Amino acid sequence: MKAHVKRYVDVFNGDADGICALVQLRRANPQQSELVTGIKRDINLLKKVNAKQGDHVTALDISFEKNSADVQRLLNNGATIDYFDHHKTGDLIAHANLNIDIDLSAETCTSLIVDKQLHGKYRAWAITAAFGDNLAAQALSLGTDSGFDEGQLKVLQKLGTYLNYNGYGASLDDLFFAPAELFKSLKDYDDPFSFMASSPEVFSILENGYKSDMSKVESLALLFCNNDIAVSCFPNEKWARRVSGVFANELTNLHPDRAHAVLTEKDNGNYLVSVRAPLNRRFGADELVTQFATGGGRKAAAGINDLPQEQLEIFISKMKQQFEAVK
Repeated sequence: MKAHVKRYVDVFNGDADGICALVQLRRANPQQSELVTGIKRDINLLKKVNAKQGDHVTALDISFEKNSADVQRLLNNGATIDYFDHHKTGDLIAHANLNIDIDLSAETCTSLIVDKQLHGKYRAWAITAAFGDNLAAQALSLGTDSGFDEGQLKVLQKLGTYLNYNGYGASLDDLFFAPAELFKSLKDYDDPFSFMASSPEVFSILENGYKSDMSKVESLALLFCNNDIAVSCFPNEKWARRVSGVFANELTNLHPDRAHAVLTEKDNGNYLVSVRAPLNRRFGADELVTQFATGGGRKAAAGINDLPQEQLEIFISKMKQQFEAVK
């Protein structure tokens, strides 16, 4: 009987943060690995993994709370796991084969956590991801301290925004690039500047798509607005699904004292929801959305994959309570 061959399985969120975190790790430690990812909202990714004795799983930017049962299953099967994240954890598991590096601060992201482990070796990728996760102040501060000039940081901000934008959609069909393919396009470059010089067509497709989609946001319907919160709604269109998250970030930057929710209509009549806590009080988004069955995320930014239409008023009421209470 042949000995079991060790496998590497890389499991990562399909947004800028998950992709850039893995790029850093695989630049530092190249491996022929199986890739498990999906749209940004697809976070129960470990359920797709079958690993056993001798296999190693790396999980990046997916909630431990949403994947804990499968973490335990994989550990029981004899796999080893490295887990990097910044989302709500629930009860953590202590196990000799599980290495956890999770930071729940609203001021960090998974790529910045990986950057610390690698002592800044591929920092431009971490800064790109921070911009994508709407951590502009952190990205600018780290970038300036690391010697990047204003022009370089603007380029990294654009790329981070576009990589994050590409992850939003109801399915892979909504995206310009499948996240696994996007990672493969990036993984051979030590920094984003080398990638963009060698593969300008990828950047161009994402930039053109982003600009086209953002030009359509005037069709946004405002459902509720006061000094504390604003709730908006997009139609059931591909462009709307793609732009919902980055537009929620833009609203947050424009109105830093207000919490925002952007709803997008779905085929089933329900809503896909992106929630952002106020930029000046970056907490409460996760607490709000986890009151609903398909909610999940982090303190500053979270979402609901399927908000029933009949729960819309309840959602608005709970959002008012959440963000009026934190003053």
